[in-house]
Amino acid sequence: MMRRCCSYLLIVVNFVVISCSRPPDLVGIDNPEITVASVETATRHKIFMATTRSATEALGAFYSDRRSPELALTSVDVSIPPNHVLGNLERPNRMPPNPRTEFAIVNPTVYETEKSFVASVNVALQRLPRNERYILLFVHGYNNTTSDSLLRLAQFVEDTNYQGVAVLFSWASAAQATKYVYDMNSALIARPLLADLGRIFGNTNAEGYDIFAHSMGALLAMETARDMARIGQLDRLGRLINIVLASPDIDIDLFRAQMAQIDNKFDKFFVLLSQDDNALGFSRWIAGGVPRLGSADSSELGELGVTTIDLTAIQDSTSGSHSKFAGSPRVVQSIGRGLNSSKDFAGNGTYNLSDFLAYLPIRHLDN
Repeated sequence: MMRRCCSYLLIVVNFVVISCSRPPDLVGIDNPEITVASVETATRHKIFMATTRSATEALGAFYSDRRSPELALTSVDVSIPPNHVLGNLERPNRMPPNPRTEFAIVNPTVYETEKSFVASVNVALQRLPRNERYILLFVHGYNNTTSDSLLRLAQFVEDTNYQGVAVLFSWASAAQATKYVYDMNSALIARPLLADLGRIFGNTNAEGYDIFAHSMGALLAMETARDMARIGQLDRLGRLINIVLASPDIDIDLFRAQMAQIDNKFDKFFVLLSQDDNALGFSRWIAGGVPRLGSADSSELGELGVTTIDLTAIQDSTSGSHSKFAGSPRVVQSIGRGLNSSKDFAGNGTYNLSDFLAYLPIRHLDN
């Protein structure tokens, strides 16, 4: 017991140190000497964003850690450097970024109306072939700034070679390791606005969309799914394809209750877990020792009707044990194959992640 307490204490100390040494925000900061536009070999991704954060004038921040009662709709362009290495996030430690060797975020745009946001998303969808006009909705986790989550999604899109339109749902994380409870409350407060974004997706020309939620973002996604299921609105239009929970920071008993309330209203759930997840060890300590879904034994989840992918054996993540979905080259590529290549054209036009499982040489449980 003493050894376990000491281990959790070390995790807390590490989180605080990491939080204090966070790299600078970089939304809208271009390099006047080496502009993003001048680096022709860089790759650029338009990332749409819906956020429950309040706007800020702070340099590079775009949106703050303060909660807003309204949903703001925006977009940015993220530049990926030509020297990018699969699974890495080459983030600058000082401003301005060098787009030849580092990620950069430029062209922040705020849409004044829902109609203008939908129109811009539709333009991006229109550039894609029919049967490929899909949206990937990414919900970030605990201890994230706006820059953190935009960069992570852009890196994920690049390394999966995702072919659709990427949308970030950014809730008001304080981006401080010591404010775990603030973040949890911010995530819960955001539930109706995440549901509202689902309605907005229904007004686009998207043929379908996946939800990919990381860490505490998985709690937000599941609570919203449960709320919508209870009023008969979960996947009302039949466009929701998969819900993928990566390293979900959810009390395992709460997850059982969520799945019971969702029942058979939606059944394409995937859980990426790892029993060596240090961040979830911290969460478990905060929660008084209650196990977290993302570090559970996959055999415990067999009766819940979810597909469980156990990443414990994966040790090549550059982003640590909590972000193997993006930091491990073979995992991020396998997710890309699943998202891009497993369309069921002979069926109802939807697709699943069965190919994803086939490419991972690790233990999984498929129900």
